[in-house]
Amino acid sequence: MTHARAHEIADDPFFAHRNPFGAATANSDLYTVTIPDAVRRCRWIAMDINASAFGLYFITPSADRPRLMPCFDSDYPGLAGATRNISAAASEEIILHARRSTGPRCWSDEADHSAESSNVFPWIERTTALVSNTTGIAFPVHAERSQSGLVVFFGTNITPLLGDVIYDIHARCFSLFDAVSRIQPSDASRARTMSKRELECLKLTANGYTSEGIARLLKLSVHTANQYLTQSAQKLDAVNRAQAVAKALRLGLID
Repeated sequence: MTHARAHEIADDPFFAHRNPFGAATANSDLYTVTIPDAVRRCRWIAMDINASAFGLYFITPSADRPRLMPCFDSDYPGLAGATRNISAAASEEIILHARRSTGPRCWSDEADHSAESSNVFPWIERTTALVSNTTGIAFPVHAERSQSGLVVFFGTNITPLLGDVIYDIHARCFSLFDAVSRIQPSDASRARTMSKRELECLKLTANGYTSEGIARLLKLSVHTANQYLTQSAQKLDAVNRAQAVAKALRLGLID
């Protein structure tokens, strides 16, 4: 981390809330952020550990089919293919771990068997690679209303993280997730006008159903199911259905 950025972070109220267990502090309502603010600060963390990509995910509260739902990543306002793959392929084990624990999980490039690769994240428990041919780390994070998620960083040349550095990065991830969990859509009144069908389609999307699956369950055409999802994304001021689901979860519109 550069000296200038260290001062910038120290003076930024966004990172002043650093409880590693995600509990809100008395001052946690004194700042407001937008998604672009959160992306910028997540990019700072990525730069500090030399990660080439990152993503912030909410875990859907479904007891039967919990999933990682991307909120944003390093391709914001788009969504990278790697992020979609992580969301689709993340194992039940790491999702359940993130809901119950704060312990980070890491992986190393399977093609690189050097000692340097294996020592990037010493003492951190390993997990199946979320992105192949990369080294990465996933930080479980928690916020109010039992919200949980993962902040993921990965790349091919990540800086080794030792001792207090990991604790500091994890604390910053908690602050990031706490702030993002409080963000409201820019036009909340439009969110309140969402129809029952729009909310049903969003909830089914959160539970892993495709447009075809939603259409089959709700006895709709695929075109109509997609139309409901598009309308809900517009009402929530989301750039895609994944962000619409994340916003609906934060607002308590779906569970």
